[in-house]
Amino acid sequence: MSDASRAFDDSFLLGGELPVRRLGFGTAQLTGPGYWGPRGTRQDAVAVLRQAVECGVTLIDTADNYGPELAEELVAEALHPYRDGPVIATKGGVVRTSDSAWHIAGRPEQLRAMCEASLRRLRTERIDLYQLHRLDPDVPLAEQLGTLDALRQEGKIRFIGLDTLTAGQLQEALSLTGIASVQNRFNLLDRSSDAVLRLCETHGLAFLPWFPLANGALTGESAAALSGIAERHGATRGQIALAWLLHRSPVLCPTPGTGSPVHLAENLGAAAIRLSTEDMSRLEALAPA
Repeated sequence: MSDASRAFDDSFLLGGELPVRRLGFGTAQLTGPGYWGPRGTRQDAVAVLRQAVECGVTLIDTADNYGPELAEELVAEALHPYRDGPVIATKGGVVRTSDSAWHIAGRPEQLRAMCEASLRRLRTERIDLYQLHRLDPDVPLAEQLGTLDALRQEGKIRFIGLDTLTAGQLQEALSLTGIASVQNRFNLLDRSSDAVLRLCETHGLAFLPWFPLANGALTGESAAALSGIAERHGATRGQIALAWLLHRSPVLCPTPGTGSPVHLAENLGAAAIRLSTEDMSRLEALAPA
């Protein structure tokens, strides 16, 4: 067995105490273009969410502005009551007014109102992981995190996460309060957040890479180098790209999303792939964007 295979672990302790399987499920693709409105029928979306959990997924990643509101409603319809699982992660701090209009909203009263609304839509008294979807440049970070910390002390959220930030911003956040996760873009073709990933490894934070399949680009001509490895493993190129993330770092917890039962099964199959040291070397050599 290769060194890469021996080092593989498909579980992670979120916040150092809450176990999740590292390959989760994201809900953005259950909504329409621009994450606006529905993509398919409500019945189909609910079925895919239930299939994910039945197949062993324990981390569901959503956001209040997917839909808007729709994705959280679907999660509750499909999975409530949550009992001992799955772990639900959602996000607040961005207001949507159209499929292309995103407005950062990080004032304390806005964050509190968004969290309260997510609690109602998810039909829960406490959100496992509440992530600040974007840092508001017009509000001191201490005020934004102070609001989330107050919500945590009130028992309304369990862990705090951050989305799309620099290594310097993460260091500042860690000096202010406890952080359990980071969600930045990271995939085979975009490793610009490598410094953030290293900080997550140092501090034991989960790193939830968004666009783990480069929004489809990894299955196009730019990923032709994946073909040989995929063929040897009897896998798709997308599966190899997800397997690379799982082997790349023990804190990487990708949450690819889909509305297709077939594609869901394909994505989850990536967790069974064991890449060799040679495989990893070849994939690391691919030029990122």
